[in-house]
Amino acid sequence: MSVIWKGVFPAVTTKFNDNDEMDFEAFDKNIEAQLEAGAKGIIIGGSLGEASVLTDAEKIALLKQTVKTVNKRAYVILNIAEQTTKAALLCAENALKYGADGLMMLPPLRYLADKHETLEYFATVAKSTPLPIMIYNNPYDYKIEVTLDMFEELSKYENIQAVKESTRDVSNVTRMINRFGDRFKLLCGVDTLALESIFMGCDGWVAGLVDAFPRETVAIFNLAKQGRNEEALKIYRWFLPVLELDIHPKLVQYIKLAEKQTGLGTENVRAPRLALVGEERARILSIIDKAIANRPELPAGSWGIEAEVAVTGVN
Repeated sequence: MSVIWKGVFPAVTTKFNDNDEMDFEAFDKNIEAQLEAGAKGIIIGGSLGEASVLTDAEKIALLKQTVKTVNKRAYVILNIAEQTTKAALLCAENALKYGADGLMMLPPLRYLADKHETLEYFATVAKSTPLPIMIYNNPYDYKIEVTLDMFEELSKYENIQAVKESTRDVSNVTRMINRFGDRFKLLCGVDTLALESIFMGCDGWVAGLVDAFPRETVAIFNLAKQGRNEEALKIYRWFLPVLELDIHPKLVQYIKLAEKQTGLGTENVRAPRLALVGEERARILSIIDKAIANRPELPAGSWGIEAEVAVTGVN
């Protein structure tokens, strides 16, 4: 089993209706927009996917729906964000059973695992499944850093293939390449550092605001990979005020509001999260609406399935 870890991989939100049930009609609409723009993989059950408030049954239902909707037009990647190794193993088992193409893995949640415990957690799951794995390295939000020495240990597992680079230190892209060459594919996981990370050698972008602006996100990635840096930078500068919504504790609410404004989702979140109100909602809306009002014209061939294939070689 293989995943080509190149291109834009949207970390999609989980859609809910007014009765707090999963809204697959809204979900499918967003997925189709991602695929039409040229996304290469769909990541479900991540931070943006509100994984912490989904039941195991809901995660399976979400995976089955995603596999059905994507229908082999892109990779389907299930995130593992669990508190116990036992639960992570079950998640990996269900991912394989219900048709996921790969996994994204956070370190153990809630417990501040040490180096040995973190490595054992990743290794145990890797040995249990043939699915390709992308390690989510985000010490800023999740407090556990996967260091270069730890990646040296993990390199012995062939199915640990990629890293979602979210250390917020762009230099880490170069450190990883200097140490490991192309052993690990690197995907930027911080929207506000995406273009810089692509310039430094990232193979892909695990994006958040792509949920509301799929074409623009793919265009930035493709243009940068084509060496059309000025064109990429022009779009990126327009996008940056919106991309900054990705690095806030309320990123789920902010990005779902952006999805609503672009017609690709709803504001519904699951408690304890609540929809934005008052001054905060007005402030975030003003950022989103200003971006929509000034949406740039994208260069021909910078987004879409054919454009992405030309850049990544992925069909």
